[in-house]
Amino acid sequence: MKAPLFKGSATALITPMKNGEIDLPALDRLLERQLSGGIQALVPCGTTGEPATLSPEEWRTVIARTVDVVGKRVPVIAGTGGNNTRDVIEKANLARQLGADAQLCVTPYYNKTTQEGLLAHYRAIARETALPVILYSVPARTGMAISVDTLKELSRLDQIVALKEAGGDIARAADIRAACGDDLPLYCGADEMTVPMLSIGASGVISVLSNAMPEAVRAMTDAWFSGNVSEAGRAQLLLLPLIRLLFRQVSPIPIKAALHLMGVCENELRLPLVPLSGDGLEPLRRELERLEVLPQ
Repeated sequence: MKAPLFKGSATALITPMKNGEIDLPALDRLLERQLSGGIQALVPCGTTGEPATLSPEEWRTVIARTVDVVGKRVPVIAGTGGNNTRDVIEKANLARQLGADAQLCVTPYYNKTTQEGLLAHYRAIARETALPVILYSVPARTGMAISVDTLKELSRLDQIVALKEAGGDIARAADIRAACGDDLPLYCGADEMTVPMLSIGASGVISVLSNAMPEAVRAMTDAWFSGNVSEAGRAQLLLLPLIRLLFRQVSPIPIKAALHLMGVCENELRLPLVPLSGDGLEPLRRELERLEVLPQ
């Protein structure tokens, strides 16, 4: 049995940008906003943080700044995943030196691999790095999922402490829980499925939505874990229209637009991603107004 690294709500952080550079003042504001909102872990340089377009030095800067601002108030889980096992190991070891508490490691993409290759990939990472590993299965991004049998095998490794499951399939998530149980704590990786995933034993959510609404996401998971199932369900349904808008285009395009409307950061991304604009902005603005999160 493995204890969850955190229980409740974590944020898959955006990387604020301005004039082509990392916007460190905006990152600081975002981090303090997350902490004051009660978020229980932070994930810099995961998919939402646009790591594919960050230089190695920018990646290091974001991890280091997050660790420094957070100051051990909550766990910092560095995104280290990639399709080159050697590079992942190097990043994980650097993240540990910078003070991260764990790593989020997505399945290899583009070159992909087989299930046998996934086993070898993650075994090498577990063997050659000291940071606890949260596996990340998101087939819509990578073109492959970690099979239930592979997850069961990996759950036997002490270094592998959890799975972020973002396949959007509650039946698959239930199969994972049935096969792995508490040997592989489960985190929801799809905001629209937070409460359904909690209902089958997930330990929490790694959320995109909580970039904008940390208090609301924390309140939803708190309600669940305090036994107020109906309140958690109501919160999920209240937030569902915004969640749909946040994933109408490729994330993090909409969440960055939302945060810009809220005055948190610029609406800037790295190519090939382009900012949400025009007709896409108005429904998002209306929903943020409905939820009363826009500045007055």
